[in-house]
Amino acid sequence: MMSRITASVAAFAVAVLMTAVNLAAAERPALLELIKALNLSGYASPMQPPEFRGLVTDGQQLSLRELSGRVVLVNFWATWCLECRSEMPVFERLHREFSGQGLAVVGINAREGAATIREYAKELGLTFPLILDPKGTMNAAYGVIGLPTTFLIGRDGRPVALAVGPREWASKPARAIIQALLAEPASPKGKR
Repeated sequence: MMSRITASVAAFAVAVLMTAVNLAAAERPALLELIKALNLSGYASPMQPPEFRGLVTDGQQLSLRELSGRVVLVNFWATWCLECRSEMPVFERLHREFSGQGLAVVGINAREGAATIREYAKELGLTFPLILDPKGTMNAAYGVIGLPTTFLIGRDGRPVALAVGPREWASKPARAIIQALLAEPASPKGKR
């Protein structure tokens, strides 16, 4: 009896969440189709991504707030993660191609040292910001359960989609999602 009640409550919660996600996506039906094509998960509209602030491998600080008005692709990764390694050069290409249009690609490393990360970045020719997360606090704030995990955040600060595990970020659907988000208006400066 108790397991049927628990199952019913869980089914209701999933239905409510899916309805909220679908209502948010209904405002942007073309974007929803692109998200589905890349097998990404969407978000319910009232959610906000957690703020992050961390030290980049070049010694500078970077926060999500500083990226206000930009489309942000946040990738959680590690040097030992084989699936992360294949995504990193693609993120670099996206960074080079779309940063002038308002895309910010940010890598948040899971608990590795700056020297290891810098060596890895040099080997792969990475120039986008790589943030150190030595204690895993940013990983925990975003609920990262596996690597790679990637989040897309719209210009207006809303979380758009997430992927746990690798995706084909060089594919037409991925590029179309980024272009669609870049075409949206930015929120007023300082509002995220």
